[in-house]
Amino acid sequence: MHADNLSHAKLLIVKVGSSLVTSEGRGIDQSALSNWAAQIAAVRKAGCAVVLVSSGAIAEGIKRLGWTKRPSSLNQLQAAAAVGQMGIAQAYESAFAQHNLQTAQILLTHEDMADRTRYLNARSTLQTLLAHGIIPVINENDTVTTAEIKLGDNDTLGALVANLLDADALVILTDQAGLYDSDPRKNPNARFISHIATSHPDLESMAGGAGSGVGTGGMYTKVLAAKRAALSGASTVVADGKEPDILPRLLNGENIGTLFSSGIHRITARKQWLRSHLRLSGSLTVDAGAEQALTGSRHASLLPIGCLAVQGTFGRGELVAVLNREGREIARGLSNYSDSEAAKILQTPSNRIAEKLDYSLEDELIHRDNLVITI
Repeated sequence: MHADNLSHAKLLIVKVGSSLVTSEGRGIDQSALSNWAAQIAAVRKAGCAVVLVSSGAIAEGIKRLGWTKRPSSLNQLQAAAAVGQMGIAQAYESAFAQHNLQTAQILLTHEDMADRTRYLNARSTLQTLLAHGIIPVINENDTVTTAEIKLGDNDTLGALVANLLDADALVILTDQAGLYDSDPRKNPNARFISHIATSHPDLESMAGGAGSGVGTGGMYTKVLAAKRAALSGASTVVADGKEPDILPRLLNGENIGTLFSSGIHRITARKQWLRSHLRLSGSLTVDAGAEQALTGSRHASLLPIGCLAVQGTFGRGELVAVLNREGREIARGLSNYSDSEAAKILQTPSNRIAEKLDYSLEDELIHRDNLVITI
């Protein structure tokens, strides 16, 4: 049993490939979706939240449009995605309804993760859906992006969502058993690898070869996704999605597929990111009560009622310093409000933010998940 198996996971990002949700590329396999819904319902009952990243929109669109093969032109692929996404959403809604679970469709692009404001908006929306017990079903917004369709890289999208939500683990389910030290289709002596660190120097060289004929992401994209997920401390499992009850078994700590361990604690990874990879855009000065709440054992969020002043020019999602009354930096984090918005809600109780702004984005100026203490 691996020391970092999934038995203690509270949030899983589960990515299912095209071959697991379509009938060999001939459109949606409703029985397959019903199977995933049943497994996710079982995982939910065990106390673990799940976000589902699902491929299959283009394959379903191709079927609905009556085309006999996958097109190569970008505009046709985007048209197929637009048509097929309707079918994917309907099929998942029907499958999860059998377990009294609601779903929500989220279409993301890589740019949503890169832009600070859109990053926070996506994070807040997904966290709200999870708090209400809803299963988010995420796909790349294939109708507006080009890189994803060319690369078939929903594996990367799964990793980005794991980073976005600080998930415990990313589970990539595919039509392959996991990682081998060489291509098993070419080398009959290829050795299966059940556990490997994402920092292993030979990891990428082991992952050559194409994937199935339905999807376009092979093992290489899965290894890159595992390395990306590790940046936020998430482990990754790549396994054969046709294994019976694979999600409940993984949650029970069973060793299935290949486990890519991150070697980084989730909280440590996020603090390193906040400390090292973003430039300060401004600052917020706080009173003694807020300073104690932030730096004491509570590790609270920064509320506007404890904020005395705003310095600099910054937008929602940008990194700002948190200063005490003496001007010393005590923390830094991603602001939920721009500098002009923050200035209007200084020393305001959270339940009165909407009175000052005519709207309320969040109760906190900086949520504790997006804040790191620097003293």
